[in-house]
Amino acid sequence: MNSYLQIREQKIAEENLFSLLAEKQMIFSLAKELILDQEISSIECTPEEKEQAQQNFFYQIQINPNNTEKLEKWLKQNFITKSQLEKRILKAVKLDKYKQEKWGSQLESYFLKRKRDLDKVQYSLIRTKNPGTAQELYFRIRDDGQDFALIAQQYSEGAEAKTGGLIGPVELNIPHPQIAQTLMIAQPKKVLPPTRIGEWNIILRLEKYFPALLDQNMSKRLLDELFNSWLQETLEKEVYFHHEYSNTI
Repeated sequence: MNSYLQIREQKIAEENLFSLLAEKQMIFSLAKELILDQEISSIECTPEEKEQAQQNFFYQIQINPNNTEKLEKWLKQNFITKSQLEKRILKAVKLDKYKQEKWGSQLESYFLKRKRDLDKVQYSLIRTKNPGTAQELYFRIRDDGQDFALIAQQYSEGAEAKTGGLIGPVELNIPHPQIAQTLMIAQPKKVLPPTRIGEWNIILRLEKYFPALLDQNMSKRLLDELFNSWLQETLEKEVYFHHEYSNTI
């Protein structure tokens, strides 16, 4: 019996699925899922974790699991068996536990390594291509006490003019490296003399510095970074296409 997948009038035979996956650039997506299945196969979930995962999943798809008819219809529409669904529901829980087991002990050192980029700043900026204008605006703010935001609205030549020069809070890896370096050592609320960056003359004022904290959200983010880095490296090293030629005549 020949099996095939039908999508509208198109029938795709089993032997053509690989070439179609390759054409649609889905090989690595499939490889990723298979690798993760192997990695988390030994991870166990508690009864409470299983119950919570099931509740969350069925809430998301808006189906009562006790409604057999609706559940069977959903399974059919998604080409999945009930056993496969149970594995899928627990996959996210197992994956979170896997990340914690594999990289949890590295979190603190990795956080310290990344902290410089993770710290956030809110700052005000004025930029102009005319160095003379930059000097004049700087003295009007510093010596004459004119409002930074109003000056920025009137004279800044970038999109920041719309916000009175105010930018952020943003992580320190977002601004130009020279701006980030200056803000790291700046005193809050002190307007800094014009600095040349490329074609621009920049006037800066640090409004507030927000040191990054290794809280729950940050821990999850960094675990995901370590996981994604590992996964990308694994995919590049361990996914190959082997074509076996038959010697049969």
